[in-house]
Amino acid sequence: MTVERTALLWFGRASQDAATHTNLSAVRTDGKVLWLAGDETASIERLTADDEEKPAAYGDERSFRIADLVPLPGDDPDEEADIEGIARTGDFLWAVGSHSLRRRQIKDRHSGPKALKRLARVTGQENRQILVRIPVVEVDGLPTLVAEAEIGGERHHAAGLANHDNLRELLRYDEHLSPFLAIPSKDNGLDVEGIAVRGDRVYLGLRGPVLRGWAFVLELRPYVNPAEPSRLRLREFEDGLPYRKHVLDLDGLGVRDLCPAGDDMLVLAGPTMKLDGPVRIYRWRGAGLAAMPEIVRGENLVRELELTYGEGDDHAEGIGVIGPVEDGRLLVVHDSPAARRMTADGAIVADVIRLPR
Repeated sequence: MTVERTALLWFGRASQDAATHTNLSAVRTDGKVLWLAGDETASIERLTADDEEKPAAYGDERSFRIADLVPLPGDDPDEEADIEGIARTGDFLWAVGSHSLRRRQIKDRHSGPKALKRLARVTGQENRQILVRIPVVEVDGLPTLVAEAEIGGERHHAAGLANHDNLRELLRYDEHLSPFLAIPSKDNGLDVEGIAVRGDRVYLGLRGPVLRGWAFVLELRPYVNPAEPSRLRLREFEDGLPYRKHVLDLDGLGVRDLCPAGDDMLVLAGPTMKLDGPVRIYRWRGAGLAAMPEIVRGENLVRELELTYGEGDDHAEGIGVIGPVEDGRLLVVHDSPAARRMTADGAIVADVIRLPR
């Protein structure tokens, strides 16, 4: 991988105190601003570029609390939502939680029966089970998230999946994915880690499960019934199911992020288990035009780049196109950044890379 240049990400004191800046899990570029999320909070962050054409730094952070925009399923609106993907298209921003379970960790101070007891405990958090669409309007020249807005002569509200349209509920009887719903994400259980939107299509990339080396991308067709403006519903496909499954040969890796590139889809791939690498970017050719569930391999799935990673740190978690799609430049953000990515005055260093032509 060749880093063309870097960009500094400047976060405010609240985000630094919450360690959002070192737990980045999602990114999407949007003209002069950058949308980001961390996996330990229930908010979406907006940073503004110093130069829209060739940004060297993003700052002036504004944080948007998700519970102020759309109801969250958990009892505590500030409990982490584990946002793992952000998409920006038209007049809306989309965000998806991991929908995952987690297993307690054995820490250095634990040993014997206490350590084993921790390792046996599996927990879930309701706020992780979200897929939301939030209106975006321009305020003081910058895109801004709002709970509702007049768009195209119609009133639109922030909306999310609920009740029987919850993703885990939808997959209860799926022949491939249902056995993995009760398994924690780091054990190859269900784990959503990427979202891309093209027209009325919403693609969700799964870090896990990976089955015999095949990774999954779910395709949904959400819509809003005007009678229930804050609720997303799902259209059925030809087989009567409200989702479509695509499987990708990512050489045994899972999806860590999705990023539209015209009719193609860029796929950030990495291990589904608790491993550092490998980390790669693939191009799924014609993803936005798929007319049926696809087995994606061969010439339809091209390995574009190998990304560097650290030992226990520097895990690439999000990619976003910078500039014209045809230029092939991507901004890459990392979870658990290495020490070299954290400046003495508090900024985080992100990479700008260029895909091979």
